[in-house]
Amino acid sequence: MSIAVGMVETLGFPAVVEAADAMVKAARVTLVGYEKIGSGRVTVIVRGDVSEVQASVAAGVDNVKRVNGGQVLSTHIIARPHENLEYVLPIRYTEDVQQFRDQTNAIRPMNRP
Repeated sequence: MSIAVGMVETLGFPAVVEAADAMVKAARVTLVGYEKIGSGRVTVIVRGDVSEVQASVAAGVDNVKRVNGGQVLSTHIIARPHENLEYVLPIRYTEDVQQFRDQTNAIRPMNRP
């Protein structure tokens, strides 16, 4: 299974909350965190299978438009990030989100890896 990391950066906190909600509802991904960058920029980070992360990021981008003044500043998906990134950047699964990762894995159909 190829684990990917997906990021959506928005202008404003309400927009990132809308994006994060849409992302976890649209695909089997785990929300691992968010980062306040400054100047109103906020990035939400999800992890999961590559195809699931792609669907998740697309849903997040589409739903930011629902927020009055919501704006997507950037998006990016990294398939199979190097393990060193997980120790330096805030993209790793933490104990706080482990229960959600377990739930995501539990609903995986039997015919999927």
